[in-house]
This record gives sequence, structure tokens and C-alpha cells, in this order.
Amino acid sequence: MPERKTLPKIHIGRFIDPLSDFGFKLLFATEPNKDLLIAFLNELFEGRKYIADLTYNKNENHGPQNDYRTTVYDLTCTGKDGEQFIIEVQRMQQYYFKDRAIYYTSTLIHDQGPRGEKKWNYQLKEVYLIGVMNFCFEDTLPTACLHRVHLTYESTGQVFYNKLGYIFIEIPKFNKAEHELQTDLDRWLFVLKNMHKLEKIPLYLTKRIFEKLFTIAAISNLSKKEFMTYERSLMEEWDKYAVLETAENKGFNKGKAETVQIMLAAGKLTIAEIAYYANVTEAFVLEVKKNIQ
Repeated sequence: MPERKTLPKIHIGRFIDPLSDFGFKLLFATEPNKDLLIAFLNELFEGRKYIADLTYNKNENHGPQNDYRTTVYDLTCTGKDGEQFIIEVQRMQQYYFKDRAIYYTSTLIHDQGPRGEKKWNYQLKEVYLIGVMNFCFEDTLPTACLHRVHLTYESTGQVFYNKLGYIFIEIPKFNKAEHELQTDLDRWLFVLKNMHKLEKIPLYLTKRIFEKLFTIAAISNLSKKEFMTYERSLMEEWDKYAVLETAENKGFNKGKAETVQIMLAAGKLTIAEIAYYANVTEAFVLEVKKNIQ
């Protein structure tokens, strides 16, 4: 019998967890707070782009699954010189994560084509995907948490196409202590990882944008309805963890089909999440589901 791990306890501190589904939406995916997302994205671009304004797009037709939009945000950004480019912000771990990233950006590129027009010169807006990841890739260095990906010439490493880019941030790998933070990007990453553990706003985060961030994130400033929604989102994440623990202890030793059955019976995970955690395809999960109905 494998040793059972201790499940994490739900602890609600003074500030919300910005990496929770509720926290990320409240802080970064609402019109009144878009200046927070603009400030964060500008630090990520490090001067290569400067976002003056952004619009949250309402288009939900990029993916075949209804639930994926809870973790992906489609933005049209306007640069300081009036240029426009498109960004997708993706937050959660998913099965075939890299494939999905390529798929999402490919769809954004494809959707720029005019419909019903015979002539088009194929000039495209720039497209970027930002992955704010509360998980890690398996093929990156343990000391590197920020990754910029472009299409390049294999022989020289020179950028081949500068209108498509990916920025992936492996939040768990960011391990700088407070006294080691040197840039505003460092401060943003520290906040994303540690805000829910803090009891007060640190002195090194006294800029107006961080003061606003902490004010919005204060548990005491949430309405009763917002607090209940936040608490429920944490419970759902805890439940998912518990389901995975059950699957690990009861399912994996007896086969992947049984693992999938346990996860399906719990009713807490999507088909994509079950496929990822069981290390099977979504088609496999759907086949198991069909057989037990």
C-alpha cells in the first residue's frame, strides 16, 4: 500500500491568491483593473513592446471545448505608436500544453483573414501568447523560470518571423527572496507567487500600481458574494488535488482505465484535465466514459 500524502489545507490569508481562477480574473481580467495587466505585460516585454491600452475580446470560438476559456484570455493591445497586436494569456496546466499554445495562436492568425473578400495581401497583426504557469515544463533548466520563444533560423538563431512570439513563466521556479528583487518584473513574479502568504504590503512594493493591486486583492475588501466565490474556487482546487491523490493510491497500480474511472466518478475534472493527469489521450477518457455509462 503506497504511503498517502497529506492533502493541503485551505488557508485564506489577508490577500487572495492571484493564481487562483477567481483571483486571476478579479485582478487581471476586468475592465476597471486592466491597468494592472497592462503594467505586468509591459514588464514582460521589457521595452520590446509598450502597451498603451488593451481590449478584452468577447470571441469564444477559438477552441472546441467550452471550459478552456476559463483559463485563456484574448486581448487586443494598442502600442504607444498606435500599432495593434493580439495577446492570449494562458494560466492553467493542460494536457498537450505546447500543442494548445500553438493551436490558440494559429487560430488567432487564421481569424485575421477577411471573410468574403477575394483580394488580401496577407499582412498580419502581431500575435503573442503569455503563459502564466503555476507548473513547470519537463525540458527546461531548473534555474530558468522565464522563457521567450520565437521562430528562428536554425543555423544562426536569428529571428525568422517577428510577428509571432511566446513568453512562458514557470512561477514555481521563481525562488528569489525579498532582498534579491531588483526589477519590477521580479516584483511582479514575487507577488504572483507569494501574495496569498503575505500579511502586509512589503515596503519595496510601494508604487501606485502595486498599492492598487494589494487593495483589490485584500480579503477585507471583497463582498460577501465575492468571498464565497473565492472560497468555492479554492475548494474546487482542493477537491481536484484530492481526486488526484485518490487516483494515485487506488488507480495507477491497477491500470489507466481504472484511474480514469475514478476521476470521472468524482466529477471534479474536465476531460482534458483527466487526460493530462492520467497521461492518456482525451479520446481514451471519452472511451472509458462511454463504457461506464
